[in-house]
Amino acid sequence: MLGAFHQVSTVGLSVAHILLAISVTVHVLFHKRDVGASIGWIGLAWLSPILGSTLYLIFGINRVKRRASQLRDQRPNRHVAQLPLSPAGRDDHLASLERAGDHITRHCAEHGTAVTVLHNGDEAYPKMVAAIEAAEASVALSSYIFRADAAGGGFIDALIRARQRGAQVRVLIDGVGGGYFFSPTYKRLRRHDVPVFRFMHSPLPWRTPFLNLRNHKKILALDGRIAFTGGLNIGGENLLADQPRHPVRDTHFRYEGPVVAQLIEAFAEDWFFAAGENLVGEAWFPRLYEVGKGVARVIVSGPDQDLEKIEFMILEAIACARQSIKVATPYFLPDDRLVTALALASMRGVEVDVIVPAHSNHRVVDWAMRAQIGPLIAAGCRIWRSPPPFDHSKIMTVDGIWCLLGGANWDVRSFRLNFELNMEVYHTDIVQHVESLMASRRGTQVTATELDGLSLSVKLIDSGARLMLPYL
Repeated sequence: MLGAFHQVSTVGLSVAHILLAISVTVHVLFHKRDVGASIGWIGLAWLSPILGSTLYLIFGINRVKRRASQLRDQRPNRHVAQLPLSPAGRDDHLASLERAGDHITRHCAEHGTAVTVLHNGDEAYPKMVAAIEAAEASVALSSYIFRADAAGGGFIDALIRARQRGAQVRVLIDGVGGGYFFSPTYKRLRRHDVPVFRFMHSPLPWRTPFLNLRNHKKILALDGRIAFTGGLNIGGENLLADQPRHPVRDTHFRYEGPVVAQLIEAFAEDWFFAAGENLVGEAWFPRLYEVGKGVARVIVSGPDQDLEKIEFMILEAIACARQSIKVATPYFLPDDRLVTALALASMRGVEVDVIVPAHSNHRVVDWAMRAQIGPLIAAGCRIWRSPPPFDHSKIMTVDGIWCLLGGANWDVRSFRLNFELNMEVYHTDIVQHVESLMASRRGTQVTATELDGLSLSVKLIDSGARLMLPYL
């Protein structure tokens, strides 16, 4: 009797395994673009009975994209039209970059933008808090990290006061970066009746895949007219004058002009995704006028409908470069496409400089980066170490004309897993300011001789860490 039951159970499990593996195979063939990932998932489903298919069902299916598509169809009254062409085309060699941006982002590059560079929390935080205090109609704030410390406390108090005086306030904090188990900022804002949500936060085990999909955007918008965005989170580590234990140097930017509507639209999309509320009306989207000389555009990217847009813009910018490409990023783990593009740019005579921290705040990332940069150095690219404190800025310039400013790191996580936001800006003065800033942060240069001289054990560790590139 037991033998027959065992035989039936074995047959049943075998049939379930085959059906699940077939289902996974079909789903992968229709929905996965990356060949390596596709082969890996199919192999896991067939070679690891039941478990492999279960892992795919939990981690392999992009449910965020499906949910975003459903919500996008439900959301009425989009305030920033998705346009196929920018209002005035360029007549220089970056005209093709502007046209590509039209098609990649489906937004036009807005003329009349005023941009101000802000250094570290010491300079940015007082201006941001003052802007919240001055807001009359609306305040939108989104941050990956938002601590309730000496730095964040001023923001929290200002947000509460804005709410109390009648401004429409909406706050979005990442569900992991803002504290997965405990978020004092979230609790304090809720206690004072400030509308606040934690982006894709859930302790439920069947929502575990969402732990890997983070909202990395940093947006502060006031009255629909002024906005701040860049790499700066909200936390005491960014106040260098206070000499924190683990200081973080960063760069943030203040914007005015028509492009602010694109920033608020990006926030509104995320708020609708998280809270189901559609932000409408003059408080959020007033009429805007040209106030500066810059041309700017928002580029959002994420695992929903905006997959890989920032990476595509970077690839196009590299392809258009004729003289120089300069990059500063806290984490430099580009995929093979970006490595090849930078190497080819260097081979055709473009000066390529990449500045990374001498030591980041993630040791494994440093190991993996050492194993990734060899081909770039061999092609003539220059890799520079930025001395302490840890530099969290994310900046790129091309030919002294164009720059990419914002929150996305140069790694697979930022380009394909996180919800990210960058700004592209055509503004010679701002580009020169940013390039001067990067030049001041160059320390020692990483050389091929140095990499070749690493011990065998270090090279093995670095190469092993590199295999985790999609997950770092």
